[in-house]
Amino acid sequence: MKIRMTAAALLLAACAAQAGEPVWDANKVELKVQKLADGVYAMLPADAARAADGVPIATTSGILVGSKGVLVVDTMINERLHKQVMAEAKRHGALRYAVNTSYHGDHSYGNYYLPKSVTVIQHAAAKAYVDANFAKDVQFMEGAFGKGRGIDKIRPRTGDVLVAKDSRLQLDLGGKVVEIIDFGFGQTGGDLVVWDPQAKVAFTGNPVIAGQPSLPWLLDGHVQDTLDTLTRLYNFLPADARIVPGHGPVMAKEAMKWHLDYLAALKAAVQDAHAKGMTLEQAQSHADLPAFKGYAIYDWVHKGINVPAAYAEFRK
Repeated sequence: MKIRMTAAALLLAACAAQAGEPVWDANKVELKVQKLADGVYAMLPADAARAADGVPIATTSGILVGSKGVLVVDTMINERLHKQVMAEAKRHGALRYAVNTSYHGDHSYGNYYLPKSVTVIQHAAAKAYVDANFAKDVQFMEGAFGKGRGIDKIRPRTGDVLVAKDSRLQLDLGGKVVEIIDFGFGQTGGDLVVWDPQAKVAFTGNPVIAGQPSLPWLLDGHVQDTLDTLTRLYNFLPADARIVPGHGPVMAKEAMKWHLDYLAALKAAVQDAHAKGMTLEQAQSHADLPAFKGYAIYDWVHKGINVPAAYAEFRK
């Protein structure tokens, strides 16, 4: 866990140093609402379209509405962004549930500001991570996104209802049944997808971070597991499904092929490097994958995180 957090912190610190500020600033991000169907809304950063140019985008959120109440997907990194989501949610009824797609602070720290009447739903592994690592995680998030963003005010609030590994939960919001599904290891051991089968909308969190040219972040490694998980998700979704990714605009199911093809190419290149007896440095050059460039932080994500993660995995 320490290795993962250090690698991620170095990556984001390098990005911030290049730009002179965090990858995105939680004190400046403005969210906008996009209606996807009756009772289904995406909360997107106002500049979400820039993801198509390879720019890293702030966290998305979602709102699902039934006659019995409202469910929010991801509660954001600080009070300012949390309030933006809550203001929209309150327009549609009483908030009953909040789901965290992972333990990452930009998806879960806003739990702290929820009323006690709201039921928080997490993966069991996400709760276990927060219980064991919260102080370190806050330090990591401040290093990545900067101090003075309200992160230091957060106190941990974990799940009231926990989703077990490889399981799913159904919630009846009143005229809308929502499924909360663990498809497997995506970016963490506690990733959840929120699926509205009627509207055919999936809120995926970080395993699908954004459309092309963004790339999966293998912060905890597990390139094979991530490929398998995203393949299961892809096969599960109907052809006309829409995806609200963790950090980008709404995308079609077919846009996931970019991520699957990248992971398959990464796996093949690193396995070939191993077969040829290459060092990690040689493997990083060998697995350059120019066809998948375009992400503004390609060098840090691909060469700095993903290739070393795959190299370590296939060395075993």
